[in-house]
Amino acid sequence: MSDSTRRDFAKGAALATAASYSKIMGANDRLRMGYIGVGNRGDQVHDAFLETGSNETVAVCDLREDYMDFAVKKSRANPKKYKEYRDLLADKDVDAVAIASPDHWHALMFIDACNAGKDVYVEKPLSLTVVEGRKMVEAAERTRRVSQVGTQRRSTASLIEAADFVRSGGIGHVTVAKSYHLENEWPNGIGNPPDTNPPSEKEWDMWLGPAPKVPYNINRSYYKFRWFRDYSGGQLTNYGVHNVDMIRWALGLEYPRRVTALGGKYVVKDNREIPDTLEVIWEYDGGTLMSFSHYDASAASQNPPRAEIELRGTKGTMYLMGGRWQVVPEQITDLAFFARTPLDRESERAYKPSHKPAMEPISNGKGVESTPSHARNFVECVKTRKKCNADVLIGHVSTVTTLLGNIALKTRSLFEWDGNAERFTNHEAANRLLFYKYRAPYRLA
Repeated sequence: MSDSTRRDFAKGAALATAASYSKIMGANDRLRMGYIGVGNRGDQVHDAFLETGSNETVAVCDLREDYMDFAVKKSRANPKKYKEYRDLLADKDVDAVAIASPDHWHALMFIDACNAGKDVYVEKPLSLTVVEGRKMVEAAERTRRVSQVGTQRRSTASLIEAADFVRSGGIGHVTVAKSYHLENEWPNGIGNPPDTNPPSEKEWDMWLGPAPKVPYNINRSYYKFRWFRDYSGGQLTNYGVHNVDMIRWALGLEYPRRVTALGGKYVVKDNREIPDTLEVIWEYDGGTLMSFSHYDASAASQNPPRAEIELRGTKGTMYLMGGRWQVVPEQITDLAFFARTPLDRESERAYKPSHKPAMEPISNGKGVESTPSHARNFVECVKTRKKCNADVLIGHVSTVTTLLGNIALKTRSLFEWDGNAERFTNHEAANRLLFYKYRAPYRLA
């Protein structure tokens, strides 16, 4: 986009923003939605909004004609189709947008949408870099846009109950919060196709956007882009953001004070850039460790209920499985741990029988993780102008937490992190990894 075109777009966006402030939606008005990116996750998000019934699809945008045709068919309307997202943002019939493009496009699309006066639902991870995320927070605040990041657990009734229970002290002080993404992709993973000429040079250039210009490889494009650093933070940001966000929410945590990571591409034979084996550990003020384990070469159960998250408290351990959860009580005693000695076996024999359950076991086996509930919360907040359950600032902190893990892995470092300044305090060189230079003519506002 040329500077003159960008100025014209910004001018039109400002007018659209001013017009939007004069419009107050009534309780019975249907929110007119535009969808940017209607591939795999975009299709699921579209379904979630359709299920709420309080909005209508008026526009869709994607580089793939077949994806747009599929979205139009299920929309129960006659939405316009756009291949250029800025054209959709300029459409005065669009009140709000749902962005489900590849991660490296989120920042530009989100900021442009805010400037165009559109409220924004954006998929996680919020951003590809820390600086992008902060710019997105600032854009939403400056333009007073309603925002929702796609961490749908925040709108899932059973998980609201679980988070409230943990925050109230239900399982005691949580010293360790562990989470997992396990899937055995060994030996061939996503495959190892050669670089080729793209089906369309123009489409490939548009798909890359601000990312570096590289030869076309089918694995770098639709869906499998998540395995490549130019477009994604890998499974740490793909699945890890969900887990980190749930843990932060349940424990009332903000930024970690320290982070480190180890891992690599050890055994899977494909052309990925992300690890097939990864361990990340964060430390928080107040005495809590959080970890994310990503294994792509072993899928054996991580714990008895195969829970993707476990919160280990002094009174009990909570296991979370999708929208379901259960608490297993700890057995505790007031007796001090004894010194083993051949002269006093009586203390040893008395210690274990002195343990009693710290609480009653609890479970909620009916919960279902709900993207439609998250979409409904967004629609309601657009009408009331209240903050969504997972607004852009919440999504930013959760996303940044995972991005720090990737930087720690790349530099093989143990970092000290200043959450207020959003900078490393013990590794100045690593601060240069909080952003990357966009490919011309793209630039972050």
